[in-house]
Amino acid sequence: MPQHSSPNGPSDTPSTDSVTRIVLRPIASPLPVGFFALGMGSTVLSSLQLGWVPLEQSGVLLLLVLIFVVPLQAIGGIFSFLARDAGSGTALLLLGAAWAGTSVTSLDSPPGKPMAAQAVFLLALVPFVLALAGAAAQSKPLFAVLLGLTAVRFALTGLYEAGLGNAFQVAAGWTGLGIGVFALYGGLALLVEDGKQRTVLPLFRRGKARESIEGDLREQLAEAQQEAGVRHQL
Repeated sequence: MPQHSSPNGPSDTPSTDSVTRIVLRPIASPLPVGFFALGMGSTVLSSLQLGWVPLEQSGVLLLLVLIFVVPLQAIGGIFSFLARDAGSGTALLLLGAAWAGTSVTSLDSPPGKPMAAQAVFLLALVPFVLALAGAAAQSKPLFAVLLGLTAVRFALTGLYEAGLGNAFQVAAGWTGLGIGVFALYGGLALLVEDGKQRTVLPLFRRGKARESIEGDLREQLAEAQQEAGVRHQL
């Protein structure tokens, strides 16, 4: 006779492990495109803040940011979520939306004129970017530095938009060039790592991020049942 479930005896009810399969689809790392897009956007806007491009051509640069930078960061953010990296996905999508918002509003305003509304937006954005940088520091210090510099740039630009002087805009422009350099190195290092399947240029990974490259696949999948999309509640 078949056995029935009993709190005190054997049961023929199959275990969760025997009836559940979690299927993961390999994808290419989206971080290089996110890094390069961030670096390009930052460098382009720095050229405007530092006066290397005439103000009457600012609309062209802002359109290029909307057409080139924002979609690439959105793609990088979406695929970061698909790769189960909520931190990177949140950061790239947040920054992409910030680029889009500031570019659109700047297109509708007189070139070179500070805007209090943008100051409020940029200064309000700073603590959220710093929170992302703090979270990334636990495993991806290079990404944390990049986000930290971005937060500094938002703060400096916000102070300029608040009407506190052109010196803040110049400082923001040079900070933006630093972001471009960091993003170029980070994107290149990630591309080389993805091609070689090992770290070549230092990325200073720690914790789970380091295990993702050096650890065993079984170790990485051990906690998959606790991740969003698998567990019942977010």
